[in-house]
Amino acid sequence: MSIEILSIEGSQLVTIRQIKAARALLGWSQADLARGSGVSEPTIARLEAVEGEIGGREGTAGKIKAALEKAGVQFIDENGGGLGVRLIARQRKKS
Repeated sequence: MSIEILSIEGSQLVTIRQIKAARALLGWSQADLARGSGVSEPTIARLEAVEGEIGGREGTAGKIKAALEKAGVQFIDENGGGLGVRLIARQRKKS
């Protein structure tokens, strides 16, 4: 079984599985991710469907990752337990 990897210049590698898991945590569709990242929905669908290495234009992976991080997703590096994602606990404003 292959793991498709989005390489992001100067940053950790992010797998397609992490992108899908992040969308699931947020309850986002591919259309939601497209709106948040500025990447077209067909491109996101194509990236998520590919087996093997990811093609695409430079910067696409960075836009996708940035949109998910802005929404509260943290990408977890391989640390002996495997790659992953989690939601960052947001601090509530004090009234």
